[in-house]
Amino acid sequence: MSATVQSSDVYYDPYDVAIDRDPYPTFRRLREEAPLYYNDRHDFYAASRYEDVERGLVDRATFISGRGGVLELIKAGIDMPSGIVIFEDPPTHTIHRSLMSRVFTPRKVAALEPQMRAFSAACLDPLVGEDRFDLIATFAAQMPMKVIGMLMGIPEADQDSLREHVDANLRTAEGEPMTVSGEGFVTGEKFAEYLDWRAEHPSDDIMTDLLNAELTDETGTVRRLTRQEVLTYIEVVAGAGNETTTRLIGWMGKLLAEHPDQRRELVDDRALIPNAIEEILRYEPPAPHVGRYVAREVEIQGQVVPEGSAILFLIGAANRDERKYDEPDRFDIHREIGSHLTFGYGPHFCLGAALARLEGRVALDEILTRFPEWDVDLVDAKLAPTSTVRGWERLPLVVGR
Repeated sequence: MSATVQSSDVYYDPYDVAIDRDPYPTFRRLREEAPLYYNDRHDFYAASRYEDVERGLVDRATFISGRGGVLELIKAGIDMPSGIVIFEDPPTHTIHRSLMSRVFTPRKVAALEPQMRAFSAACLDPLVGEDRFDLIATFAAQMPMKVIGMLMGIPEADQDSLREHVDANLRTAEGEPMTVSGEGFVTGEKFAEYLDWRAEHPSDDIMTDLLNAELTDETGTVRRLTRQEVLTYIEVVAGAGNETTTRLIGWMGKLLAEHPDQRRELVDDRALIPNAIEEILRYEPPAPHVGRYVAREVEIQGQVVPEGSAILFLIGAANRDERKYDEPDRFDIHREIGSHLTFGYGPHFCLGAALARLEGRVALDEILTRFPEWDVDLVDAKLAPTSTVRGWERLPLVVGR
């Protein structure tokens, strides 16, 4: 293997506010000039071409998840608590993912659609007749936690405070990495009261399923989950499903304002909505990169990534790779996408993908029914300051009449 040599002057920094505002020109340069990129300031590598990202996500022996999937966690060297499925490797990941698949079933997801639509109507109906409203505050930030509350059996009155708790865990100061502490990392204690109540009052929800589920652990012991493991599962599901879906709905509002002709097609033909959601996910992935720890020396694009390194797989760059898609920077709800990497690939493919897609389809359908035309006030819009997801914290829609 040859030593890593980088001749291009392209610079990529996931904490740089200016880059984050529109990362795609930088992503394009990375794919062309530095498909294996090294950032010496923050000491990480980055892969940007579709084939390299796809290959890396499926190679769980070389690129491990047990040190975390976020750059700050990988660099901090924290021991991950049991139950953080997205930050685990075999054998525990295989065991825990199988358990989650048994309780997070397609039946439970599909059964939520009527409730999703009822909640959407309750949020959106009062806005009919308004000249403008913030899509995030009035709807996008509320819907995902509402759905998670339905799945988990969390009382409606407490869902706002839980959303704020989950949201605060991901917030960073602009331009700064997330502050990471090994103490109290993903404890799930915010959910403890609900878990204890549900233990005494079982119901048809995931919290009850987790309390009753049995697994064969890595020692061969058949047992139920510990209380702490259940709490950890719940916090992971709440965190993973909240921010990303909020950002998806925000990008939906932004992109369809910029493409009113395609929005009109969706208004006239709702059968186009599922593919439109896939194109939105490809074009503006809510999580533009995922991190891995490099467990053994590996070659990417003819260059060496040393053992012990941190690497970011740039989902946002891969989803616009010219080698995979024709005219990838063109937004097209009719595109024959085939596949994209927004939900990951391989063993860590997002367990909540079906739920996110359903939420996106319902949200778009209900918005179009009430607001067939809108623009975005970009002067008053604001991107959320996080280093893990990318999307709108504030997105004022100016509604046409």
